Amino acid sequence: MEKEQLEYFRTLLQKKLDDLLDEADRTLEEMTDMNNHFPDPTDRASAESDRSFELRIRDRERKLIKKIDKALERIENGTYGICEDCGGEIGIKRLTARPVTTRCIECKSKQEKEEKAKGI
Repeated sequence: MEKEQLEYFRTLLQKKLDDLLDEADRTLEEMTDMNNHFPDPTDRASAESDRSFELRIRDRERKLIKKIDKALERIENGTYGICEDCGGEIGIKRLTARPVTTRCIECKSKQEKEEKAKGI
């Protein structure tokens, strides 16, 4: 992969990482500053439901942060854009659509078919 392309993906991934971390900080501040004194049980239940939903989103984002960190490591060690299964090059279109991917489209399709066959 060319240097300009690697720099593009590094910048893209770093921006996404920064955005996710900022969002996590904002959520943490909001949840610690929340005044949870709702006299109405329905309001309390609604607030708890919202909080639960927010935490599920943050958990998904936490997993994405780990993937972004690993992608940035691969950029640093020169393995970014190389399929972890076949060792072939992951296409730029695929990396643009999913910059944290570790598999080329053929290997990913094969993995998904195997998972579907196993019922995962």
